[in-house]
Amino acid sequence: MKGGFPEAARRELANPQLRANLRNATDTIRAKRARVVGELPDWEELREAGRGIKADVLHHLEEYLTQFEAAAQAAGAQVHWARDAAEANAIVVEIARAHGITDVVKMKSLTTDEIHLNAALAQAGITALETDFAELILQLDGDWPSHILVPAIHRNRTEIRDLFARTIATRPLTDDPHDLAEAARVYLREKFLDARMGVSGANFGVAETGTICIVESEGNGRMCTTLPEVLVSILGIEKLVPTFADLEVFLQLLPRSSTGERMNPYTSLWTGVTPGDGPQEMHIVLLDAGRTRVLADEVGRVALHCIRCSACLNVCPVYSRTGGHAYGSVYPGPIGAILTPQLIGVEKAPTLPYASSLCGACYEVCPVKIDIPTVLLHLRAKVVEQHSPSAEGLTMRAAGWVFRGRRRFEGAQRLARFAFPLARLLPGPLASWTKTRDLKPLPKQSFRRWWAGR
Repeated sequence: MKGGFPEAARRELANPQLRANLRNATDTIRAKRARVVGELPDWEELREAGRGIKADVLHHLEEYLTQFEAAAQAAGAQVHWARDAAEANAIVVEIARAHGITDVVKMKSLTTDEIHLNAALAQAGITALETDFAELILQLDGDWPSHILVPAIHRNRTEIRDLFARTIATRPLTDDPHDLAEAARVYLREKFLDARMGVSGANFGVAETGTICIVESEGNGRMCTTLPEVLVSILGIEKLVPTFADLEVFLQLLPRSSTGERMNPYTSLWTGVTPGDGPQEMHIVLLDAGRTRVLADEVGRVALHCIRCSACLNVCPVYSRTGGHAYGSVYPGPIGAILTPQLIGVEKAPTLPYASSLCGACYEVCPVKIDIPTVLLHLRAKVVEQHSPSAEGLTMRAAGWVFRGRRRFEGAQRLARFAFPLARLLPGPLASWTKTRDLKPLPKQSFRRWWAGR
């Protein structure tokens, strides 16, 4: 992204309507989350259980992936492995072409957004229709998501009404949510019934059974995964849980942390193919796309624990003012600031680890206890290592050399007392540093000298 996060953030900060939309939405979601989390006396134990399960999966990922593949194939699914976005997209295109399919219906999926699947399908002459209400809004207007859970959080009802009136509405509309939802429902129903291929992501994959699990609020995902004759589910390799029983933990953590609900309105699970019931051909694409690189970093790998709840976005003071587009990624907010640079390479997103105040609010609400501030600092260090020494870097190296030697440090203290009155007379660019900073007077003697003379 040209200019990186700072430049993009400055543009977004100039949009007062965006900030108002974000504030209203995040305040509401945050309050709902706090209410339902407060109902559980064992919330912290659940968080620790979720963290432990995710850590176990990453520690034994190769074994769980092999187990998942075997179980899914035994249930009648076809499993594909994709090293990157290009391979994953090629697999989906080939499946569609094999059946002569030119139109597919899609449920909301960050993973497919990450690999730009829609663009790849379009290039192959295949139209992908987003069926999630918010994703449909964005697709109709050529926009892209700004929030993990609520992709169109930067849009208000009036904007959506005007968009629908220009595109899909068959009658006059108000900005009442029921009216807007009905317009989308009428438009999508025929698409669902005619679709021959559905595409989904996945919230979880169960290693022991080969089961795919999705949670949603609208029911469009269930339509995409049950009506078409062919179903393709794209699963990031980190999305596995070991056993069916482990879902119990995450199906308590996820809805409370994301939508502020006790449970999701729709929780769908499917395992392979059942004759005469649902899709008769199922494909699962296991996607790497940088995840093994993240896994190799002992500090940064905790980013793969993420269950895409978006709780960290809703409490982040940076996100609440800039919105998601400033991050230049489908993964915005604090989790995006640590996940995106690792997936694509820190050198391609060097400003994202600095898109944080390090207040720690993201860690406090994370349902799987991802220590985002620690990873941010870790990635900032990597950014510094990859760049040539700056004036600040050289200054810090010199300071480190001084601090490592007692005589050098004491000499610096004596020099500082002598030079302190001249601090406001620094030449050139250094003068601007002291214009906005007040230096506290130095003590007349060091602690050691004072202690020796007691």
